Amino acid sequence: MESIEAKDTKQTTLQITGMTCAACANRIEKGLSKLEGVSSANVNFAMEKASVTYDPSIIDIPQLEQTIQQLGYDTVKEVAQFQLEGMTCAACANRIEKGLNKLPGVTNATVNFAMETARVEYRPGEVSVAEMQNKVKQLGYKAIVKQEEADAGDHRQKEIQRQKRKLIVSAILSLPLLWSMVGHFAFTSWIYVPDLFMNPWFQLVLATPVQFIIGRHFYIGAYKALRNGSANMDVLIALGTSAAYFYSVYLTLNWYFAGGDVHHGPALYYETSAILITLVIMGKLFESLAKGRTSEAIKSLIGLQAKTALVVRDGQEITVPVEEVLKGDIVLVRPGDKVPVDGVVLEGVSSVDESMLTGESIPVEKKAGDTVIGATINKNGMLRIQATKVGKETALAQIIKVVEEAQGSKAPIQRVADRISGIFVPIVVAIAVVTFFVWYFLAAPGNVSEALENAIAVLVIACPCALGLATPTSIMAGSGRAAEYGILFKGGEHLEQTHQIDTIILDKTGTVTKGKPELTDVLAEDDETEFLKLVGAAEKNSEHPLAEAIVSGIRDKQIELPEPQSFEAIPGYGIKAEVNGKEILIGTRRLMNQYHVDAEQAYETMARLEESGKTAMLVAVDRRYAGMVAVADTIKDTSKAAVSRLKDMGIQVIMITGDNERTAKAIAAQVGIDHVRAEVLPEGKAEEVKKLQAEGRKVAMVGDGINDAPALATADIGMAIGTGTDVAMEAADVTLMRGDLSSIPDAILMSRKTMSNIKQNLFWALGYNTLGIPIAAVGLLAPWVAGAAMALSSVSVVLNALRLQRVKIHQ
Repeated sequence: MESIEAKDTKQTTLQITGMTCAACANRIEKGLSKLEGVSSANVNFAMEKASVTYDPSIIDIPQLEQTIQQLGYDTVKEVAQFQLEGMTCAACANRIEKGLNKLPGVTNATVNFAMETARVEYRPGEVSVAEMQNKVKQLGYKAIVKQEEADAGDHRQKEIQRQKRKLIVSAILSLPLLWSMVGHFAFTSWIYVPDLFMNPWFQLVLATPVQFIIGRHFYIGAYKALRNGSANMDVLIALGTSAAYFYSVYLTLNWYFAGGDVHHGPALYYETSAILITLVIMGKLFESLAKGRTSEAIKSLIGLQAKTALVVRDGQEITVPVEEVLKGDIVLVRPGDKVPVDGVVLEGVSSVDESMLTGESIPVEKKAGDTVIGATINKNGMLRIQATKVGKETALAQIIKVVEEAQGSKAPIQRVADRISGIFVPIVVAIAVVTFFVWYFLAAPGNVSEALENAIAVLVIACPCALGLATPTSIMAGSGRAAEYGILFKGGEHLEQTHQIDTIILDKTGTVTKGKPELTDVLAEDDETEFLKLVGAAEKNSEHPLAEAIVSGIRDKQIELPEPQSFEAIPGYGIKAEVNGKEILIGTRRLMNQYHVDAEQAYETMARLEESGKTAMLVAVDRRYAGMVAVADTIKDTSKAAVSRLKDMGIQVIMITGDNERTAKAIAAQVGIDHVRAEVLPEGKAEEVKKLQAEGRKVAMVGDGINDAPALATADIGMAIGTGTDVAMEAADVTLMRGDLSSIPDAILMSRKTMSNIKQNLFWALGYNTLGIPIAAVGLLAPWVAGAAMALSSVSVVLNALRLQRVKIHQ
């Protein structure tokens, strides 16, 4: 996912492995930000991704990856294996190899001429397998993905499987230690414990592999963190478990040299370290499983894409993977099939279900010249389309990109949690040391066991994992759920800021109204059908939008229109035409006066229609008044209900338009808007936004995202409302894919619920640590209980965030 951010900067996303808590993410972020040429770095712990904006003339991606590795982590590189066709000599192999290595995101490509295979190491965020195949195709060869690559699965699934195996082994080894611990309690004396389980040597044999093989990554993580001058969760776990393990080894050796009884060993703490490691691994596994569910929105969006396309090439109809469709290809879409890519209809008539994009359940009629969007469903009739946008250019790909970027971004509220996480671990270590000395010298003088146990409990209970997960998991779940309702937040900061909005400015045309004039009134002096036949025929050849609305409205009534014998447009007045030998005049009062038509009896009705926001036109047949038609840009069906919902939420609604005040007020009255600013030029809309901001208001501007770009950029939150491939995602902070005002209160509601969820998570995470540390310090928590509570806190934060995926909006 590489895009130009400014003239001289690029943005890249790197998948990172090895992070264990928010402190790790914080350290990587700081390390990358310090590099010369990096203008911003944002590391998302929940998604395990780093988004970096950098100047390619100063620094390149391998240097970024090297910095991440020096900090003790690694970046994910995936491997694609291809079977190649069309090579004739070693020079062909060399050419393909060079071509693949030049692709952005490819770190190493090797081609084996003898085996006709290619192995490509690449960064999945920057280049896709389809792009590699296209590159090979451009060079004149063919690359087929090897099946094992297609079935490989992503690194997160592999990591989950690895954690499951570690948990099973750790649990098997820890269970006898837990059993022996239970045997120490007076109230559990009735439980049978085999003598072997009480043997210190047996406990040492069980605990050692858990400590140094299963728990190896805690030591590695702690070493890397300390080497770089910081501390993380690994430091706390390594310190706590090592203290318990090595103190137990010390007691075991003392017991052995003192000639201890094999059947009655001393009270040891092997079970403390082993069970702690098992519980932490179990917590991490549950956390990974839950985190995987927060990106369900991305998976469901990707699932909407068609897998194959029926393409016409060299006169033959062939089925190809959708990734292989090229711009300009002729694609056939059969009834019931998904439209594979964005395109233009060349032949055929059908209706297409666009609900995945617009939320509108009624299929849209399509004919030659109309645009179709990839992933929509062709209901009936064969369509022959020409591909105009493929791959990353399609509307669906752009939506997926916006959602991914929003889920990977960082909300301002998260900065607070990051700062706390950065200083948290050293403070906890200091508290644990103080706890040990207070117990050893004051509370239980000389009792190393009790002092150590309480210090370990403090170390374990305080892990800041929950704090690091509190915000990103909510942002991921909230932005994903909003995307399912057609609301695309461009970043976490916009999702956060939207809940503060107290004033909404609505553009009129295309936002409150449909943006397309419709025939609303027909007032005929005589037979209405004959009247409309003459009016429709007269307007038939006019290119004026109002004429198109009249003709479309008449055709909807199933009235056949004859061809006019003559047609003349009279600018500023109307039209003059001859139909079936009759002279037809349609237009203003001035047109009637010019041709001496007496139409005074209609002027009062005409004025009343104009006051209600309609454009009325007088009609004369053979210089005699015959009736009147009125056209209006009608309001959207949901506009009134949406404005009412916004008012109920305590938000002031203002309509802004370039139209005259009378029309603007008439439209505003229909939808319940009390504040209108009319006759405002496009450049004046931004000034209106600034005036409201000067009053201390948090303003959202809602427009089509193109004409209103200055106002959208000036507002605290810019919302582009519209549908299809022309939605101006770049102009707005929030894109409302459904061309419907109800998406505005939905977006605000989703923002409010997400912020509420984040605050709940932060309260729980901070409150848990604030309460847990003193409870552990005073000796009321056994270390293994503290470990279970710590694991539970992280899982509970993620599960709370997942509640956002069940939020019902669009009331």
